[in-house]
Amino acid sequence: MLRQSLRILPLICAALLGACAVPHATDSTDASAPIVLQSQGSFAVGGTVVQSPGTYALGKAGPDGQTLHGDHARVVYQIPVNPRKLPLVMWHGFGEFSKTWETTPDGREGFQTIFVRRRFPVYLIDQPRRGGAGRSTVAARIAAEPDEQRWFNMFRLGAWPNFYPGVQFSKDPEALNQYFRQMVPDTGPLDNKVAVDAVSALFQRIGPGILITHSYSGGLGWQAAMRNPAIRAVVSFEPGSGFVFPEGEVPATMSSLTGPLAGTAVTMDQFQALTRIPIVIYYGDNIPTEPSSDPGLDNWRVRLAMARLWVDAVNRHGGDAKLVHLPDVGIRGNTHFPFSDLNNLQVAEQMQAFLSRAELD
Repeated sequence: MLRQSLRILPLICAALLGACAVPHATDSTDASAPIVLQSQGSFAVGGTVVQSPGTYALGKAGPDGQTLHGDHARVVYQIPVNPRKLPLVMWHGFGEFSKTWETTPDGREGFQTIFVRRRFPVYLIDQPRRGGAGRSTVAARIAAEPDEQRWFNMFRLGAWPNFYPGVQFSKDPEALNQYFRQMVPDTGPLDNKVAVDAVSALFQRIGPGILITHSYSGGLGWQAAMRNPAIRAVVSFEPGSGFVFPEGEVPATMSSLTGPLAGTAVTMDQFQALTRIPIVIYYGDNIPTEPSSDPGLDNWRVRLAMARLWVDAVNRHGGDAKLVHLPDVGIRGNTHFPFSDLNNLQVAEQMQAFLSRAELD
């Protein structure tokens, strides 16, 4: 009897394990399919520590002898089962934080989840002095000024209160409510070096990966890539400033209704770092080629024009950079946030194709 029970026991264990087994990870992009992770979490990286002089006395008010840990980035990560070889590091733009890459304003899956489903490890950044990384070592006044209609225009949803025709943004009022509520203030002075230092420290920690930037972080992304060879490629959505050129090759400053846009000179050695990695830049719709009386459109006219000159400079020096104007490839109506627009799956396919061609997936 005992011998028979011992023979049956492994079969029972196998059946139980089969019923409780973790589903095999696949490349399914179906939003109803389970997402299978091997790990997830968050951490701080980079930053500084301020030490106040004096001696701390238990219970005594004031800074004497105390420390302030600040100016770090906060990072949230998800690692799928059977992950691809290189992680995606997603860096938000001005006035935003990691929410940029999460659930879209109208409630669909954002790039974080879309690419975790495709088995990419995904790391989302809150840059120093923003969002969940709000602990600053330098004081700042946070304004409470109504400004959302201007951003509606600058982000190319439309000219308030009207949306541009065919724009890929939900007309549900709740979507716009969620959109405005994902904006956050700087809790300290905007400091490009502090931000780049923290992102470079992240790549030092996790190793080689692909940097995904948006808007203002586009220019900071070039700085990070010039500094850290662990950044193996850059995908930049609508970079708006910080275009770097070799000394002696900076193009003329461009004028627009929102002010001048100038390039930044760097040494040839620094610039050459950008020629060693594949780079792609994406811009959405409603960007004119001629001056416009609409500030939101005219603002992006010069930024797209400067980006074209920048791509030409990288390729002229032996690089592998490409600019994709989404309407030119049949993807129309995108705002300043192509990765969260209604057609973000089409945009994700474009990005996936770039990664595949560059053998980065």
